[in-house]
Amino acid sequence: MKHIFFLLLTVSSLSLFAQNSLSGKITHADNGEPVVGATVFVAELKVGTTTDANGEYRLNKIPKGTYDVRVGFVGHTTQTEKINVEGNVQRNFSMVNASNALEEVVVTGTMKETSKLESPVPIEIYTPKFFQKNPTPSLFDAMQNINGVRPQLNCNVCNTGDIHINGLEGPYTMVLIDGMPIVSSLATVYGLSGIPNSLVERIEVVKGPAATLYGSEAMGGLINIITKNPSKAPIVSADVMATSWKEYNADIGIKYRLGDKANALVGVNYFNYMNPIDKNNDGFTDMTLQNRISIFNKWSFNRAQNRVASVAARLFYEDRWGGQMNWTPAFRGGDEVYGESIYTKRAEVIGNYQLPVKERIMLQYSYNYHNQNSVYGNVPYLATQQIGFAQLTWDKTFGKHSMLFGVPLRYTFYDDNTPATASDDGKTNKPDNIYLPGVFVQDEITLAPNQKLLLGVRYDYNSRHGNIFTPRASYKISFNESRDILRLNFGTGYRVVNLFTEDHAALSGSRQVVVKEELKPEQSWNVNLNYVKKIVLASGFIGLDASAFYTRFSNRILPDYDTNPNQIIYDNLRGYSVSKGVSMNVDFNFSFPLKVLAGATFMNVDFTEDGITQRQILTERVTGTWGVTYDFPRAKMSLDYTGSAYGSMLLPTLGELDPRPGESPLWSLQNIQVTKKFDSGLEIYGGVKNLFDFLPYRNIPFLIARANDPFDKNVQFNPDGQPIASPGNPNALTFDPTYMYAPMQGRRTFLGLRYVLR
Repeated sequence: MKHIFFLLLTVSSLSLFAQNSLSGKITHADNGEPVVGATVFVAELKVGTTTDANGEYRLNKIPKGTYDVRVGFVGHTTQTEKINVEGNVQRNFSMVNASNALEEVVVTGTMKETSKLESPVPIEIYTPKFFQKNPTPSLFDAMQNINGVRPQLNCNVCNTGDIHINGLEGPYTMVLIDGMPIVSSLATVYGLSGIPNSLVERIEVVKGPAATLYGSEAMGGLINIITKNPSKAPIVSADVMATSWKEYNADIGIKYRLGDKANALVGVNYFNYMNPIDKNNDGFTDMTLQNRISIFNKWSFNRAQNRVASVAARLFYEDRWGGQMNWTPAFRGGDEVYGESIYTKRAEVIGNYQLPVKERIMLQYSYNYHNQNSVYGNVPYLATQQIGFAQLTWDKTFGKHSMLFGVPLRYTFYDDNTPATASDDGKTNKPDNIYLPGVFVQDEITLAPNQKLLLGVRYDYNSRHGNIFTPRASYKISFNESRDILRLNFGTGYRVVNLFTEDHAALSGSRQVVVKEELKPEQSWNVNLNYVKKIVLASGFIGLDASAFYTRFSNRILPDYDTNPNQIIYDNLRGYSVSKGVSMNVDFNFSFPLKVLAGATFMNVDFTEDGITQRQILTERVTGTWGVTYDFPRAKMSLDYTGSAYGSMLLPTLGELDPRPGESPLWSLQNIQVTKKFDSGLEIYGGVKNLFDFLPYRNIPFLIARANDPFDKNVQFNPDGQPIASPGNPNALTFDPTYMYAPMQGRRTFLGLRYVLR
């Protein structure tokens, strides 16, 4: 009898588990292609799986019952459905793309994987599909598509620049790759150029200080470039584009396996522009000539219990020059023909390793080497920078508390040929060696099912400046099944300054750089109120994302262009500076094939010193972006109309006699593109950039001052070193290429091919 009872119990158990399964296929809604690497998770059982190369999934041995099954994939709207599992149940899902959907997975705001819907920190997410609406040869140029983010060109000749967030200059923006501070302060443009677009999974943008988690340089915001997981990437992806200006860009990604233990993804980006153009007839190139190659390789390793292990490396080389049209490398560094020539070499390594212990403890590390050999006319700038970074984090949940503990260490070596690294007597070299150890703790508290509170604090010890504390607090509450979300964020930030690594374009040979005293670290505090609303309509939905922000700086370092036209004077502000404003993004998705994403930011950035408030130079008060897409499903074609508009900004002039206007006009860059898709995975796209042919040199006397005398050989100076008016120089000007606010490229056509093999 005992044996019969045991047999019945066994059969009953098998019927509950072995005979119940859930399987199916997940495809993209727009093209029906399989979704590789999508997650399928059964909430009640806390079990899940991912789709294979065919987009198929299967969960076996599921107890009989009804469960909430959640399906997610980055860049697509997460779906949750109740499914009654009895026997072998098949359920297919179709994933809808949402370039800015609330449910997308993010890691930037809290350094822990969560969804945008649940994150207490407001984060904007952009996928490659968003940037493909206006294809560009680099991520630096692509930032113009994001509301409140602007790539700023700082030099008419070499075209170097930085990324502004909410009106704050590039040194306040931290750029990360896979969460690692790989992009050093030797100009943001070098870090964002040459990252193969085929390797980018998504880009996460945080506006406002994030120094509690990421430390120095994250005062104005951060941009985190998340690269693809090699195991989930397409087998081959390629994107080749050319323009009527004879710009050529090639971007190729290939996935391969290293036995059963590892997957790898290699990406190559090559950009070439060797066509000198001078449409404004000032004798100088309108656009810097460039020859650039970047090779990126990422490996992910298969480990027991799905522990994380990945490592990536990138090699980057660029040769760029701009200057007088008859310049050749034979004139490099001389004073006969003016040219700005920059040779850049970079090497980067980033890694992520989960320790083989029960607790979730991660080791993250990065290293970058940057060597720059450049000349600005006859002024050389030779610099080497190395940054090593390591961080140990422990992710632990205690009841309603989701804790994150971290111990970071950062080392910076910097050496150049300027007074920045000279000894006190000026006779020997004295490279910078800065150590920055720290510790931080973060507690994300679930107060209620619809409320979260995030508290964090960070302590760093800078070997030059001493102790630095940066606390933060965030609160999130959601209403109406998360269709209305309110977030309030408060935080502090700091920035340890190495002036010459951030503003070397000032060494353009036109102005002397003067540092009045030893610069102190900048500090700030910030408050941000964010409101998100999702309106569901019978024919689609409307997403609203609005923010109000206020940041106050102390010890801020601002360049003084006005005291002496031959100098750029840097000093800590004897007062305070404020950045404040509001921004709004609107996302329309309809059941018919029309999508609209538009945004606008209204802001004011000023500084107060000795009781006098002044507007900050090179900062617009209003900016707007938009993207309109209309699909033709039967023809498998789409039409994209994108653009950005910027209000006026104050510009650096050379005194009262300078005939150039001290303020820029309202200006806009608009683009149109047509894309044709084929079943084979091939896409053909083409269109027109700068549709209305905006050019900054129109209606002004000139952009570059004294372009006919770039070495100031015919300029007369008074005993104080100030230029004076003369028959050949009636406006008392010196050579100056820093009067710059918009690209010099006019209307141009482009044509490209994309191919993806899954």
